This record gives sequence, C-alpha cells and structure tokens, in this order.
Amino acid sequence: MRLNRDTVLLGERAALVPYSAEHVPRYHEWMKSEELQKLTASEPLTLQQEYEMQRSWREDADKCTFIILDRMKRANDSSTEEDCMVGDVNLFLTDPEDPTVAEIEIMIAEPSYRGKGFGKEVTMMMMHYGIIKLGITKFQAKIGLENKISIGMFRRFHFEEISISDVFQEMTLLLTVDDCRRKWLLEQMSYVEEKLYSKMKC
Repeated sequence: MRLNRDTVLLGERAALVPYSAEHVPRYHEWMKSEELQKLTASEPLTLQQEYEMQRSWREDADKCTFIILDRMKRANDSSTEEDCMVGDVNLFLTDPEDPTVAEIEIMIAEPSYRGKGFGKEVTMMMMHYGIIKLGITKFQAKIGLENKISIGMFRRFHFEEISISDVFQEMTLLLTVDDCRRKWLLEQMSYVEEKLYSKMKC
C-alpha cells in the first residue's frame, strides 16, 4: 500500500517499517519453513516470485504490510535492518464494498522472539494504525486451528469466534471496534511514534 511506504511506527520493543526489496532475501528464507507455511497457509515461492509479491504488497491499495524489527537491536550501529527482522504484520481490505473491514495477520517468524510480547505489541500497533489511518471498524483474523497461541492472543483482545472451516482447518474471529474499544486502544498505544521512514536508526 502506498500510504505506508514512507512510514515507520516505533513501539517499545518493535519498529514497523515498510516491506522493501532489501527485506526479501530474509523473508524468502523464512518461508522455506514448513512450520511457517502451515501457520500462514502459504505456498513456497521462488526468490523471484517473492520479489514480485513484495512489489505488489507495496503498490496494491488493498494491502498494508509492515516488516517487524527488533527496535533495540536496530539501535545497534552494526546491525542492518535485515539483521533485525522478526516477522511481518498485514492488513488486507477484503470487502470492496466496505473499506472499513480488514483482515489482520501477524507472523513472528523468528522462534526466539515468540512469547516475549512482540506479537501483542505489534498487533495493537497495527490495529491502532488501521483505525487511525484507514478508518477500520471491524477486524477479522483467520487462524489455523492448531495455532492455539495466536487464537488465545486474539481472544484476549476480545475477538469473537464467528466460524470454523473444517476444509481449511481454520477459525475466523471478529472484533467490532466500538467507541469504548477505540478509546482503550488509542490510550494503550499513545506511546507509539509515527515517523518518516529512512534507513536511519529506529
């Protein structure tokens, strides 16, 4: 999405930066993992296909994608962005007739970063961005039934189960952002900084 191509979001643990060509090699290595393919319902791509996918995510009006960086590691002068990559987070505008509905998807690809609060912070940062910048009022999450950790996290955010697909072995959860939830999220994420993206340290 062109809207976020010059945007960096700075949280306490995480920095969210636009998905650029320099991130593709590491991302491609991640997606060779059968575990990640299963968790994300993805098919393996060639490196060239991955570059093409990155360009489409950058340009398509219905996809908003950020790469997750370890903010503290990125502050180290010897670390490149590729060194600091943790995963990615996406919003997909799935209903052409209702641009206020988005599917949210998060992947913590590096196993050593799981269970350390990155998923929680990044999910809240992305929901905050979606509400403020894109006018999202309903978030959907589609999660594999075996991914109990992600299902638990979204339920703690008050997402409610609306369906289960036996064919795809996934659960769909929904959160409607009423005034109370909007106020709570904006308060919780008041510390997040939005800056102009550059290759400078986060």
